Amino acid sequence: MKFGQVPNPEEINFEIPADHLGTTTILAKSKATDLEIRVGCAKWNKSDLKGFYPKGVKDELAYYSTQFNCIELNATFYRLFKADVYTGWYETAPAGFKFFPKFTQSISHFRRLKDVEELVDISVTNMSHLKEKLGMPFLQMHNNFGPKDIDRVHAFVENWKQYRMPLAIEFRKTEWYNDEGVASELYDLLEKNKITNVLVDTAGRRDLMHMRLTTPTAFIRWVGANVPDLDRRRLDEWVERLAVWKTQGLRELNFFVHQNVEKESPLLSAYLITKLNEKLGTNLSVPKTLNDKGEAKVASFS
Repeated sequence: MKFGQVPNPEEINFEIPADHLGTTTILAKSKATDLEIRVGCAKWNKSDLKGFYPKGVKDELAYYSTQFNCIELNATFYRLFKADVYTGWYETAPAGFKFFPKFTQSISHFRRLKDVEELVDISVTNMSHLKEKLGMPFLQMHNNFGPKDIDRVHAFVENWKQYRMPLAIEFRKTEWYNDEGVASELYDLLEKNKITNVLVDTAGRRDLMHMRLTTPTAFIRWVGANVPDLDRRRLDEWVERLAVWKTQGLRELNFFVHQNVEKESPLLSAYLITKLNEKLGTNLSVPKTLNDKGEAKVASFS
């Protein structure tokens, strides 16, 4: 993920902003006492997840899904996959695993939500073959998709109601958040229709750190800066914020770890899961990563 990449990340203020008032309200309404946590990467192929697969692994998804409980399915952004591909993924992953497919760019980037009903229907029909392993599909809008097209968002949301499944949407143009009138209309639309507002934490786009939940689900797309100590401090801060959200009523956490240059997404994920277990008292399985000898072991973090 090159989105938000900067040449000198050490110069960026990565402090997580205070929560939007609406977030506090949403969590208070939830009153959830149990928190479902899923942490994963964006891809499962060996070329991206370096230093993760032990020697001899041939079925990458089969191995990945024994180490993580979810995947942010970015491959579906680039083309429509047929039903039998989803069926194959379903049969490969173990019980309890979840896929979070991104809608094709034909819907979000090329047609920009206009006249997309048929494409959406095909996508939903095919991804439904994941059955109970289908997590929350999400829509990532283009950087230049702005509030002038909010009517298209309304139409998309209205059409989505028929599917009766959760949905998350990521908006990347600043005006969605820094114009109070626009932001209020957007948040109200998402909240009333129980659509999750995606949070993006990346170096060069701090303007997207709006910290506004529209459902009791936190869908976080976090991008590492390829500076190990800095990235771990950033994750530490997220653990503290998530601990607060849990006490306030957060029901579900979907946290996906990316890097601009993929080097240690699995290791960062393992670090995050370890810290969540320590802070929240959870017992999430920590994925194994390769040591210097190429052996798959659970890393120890002091």
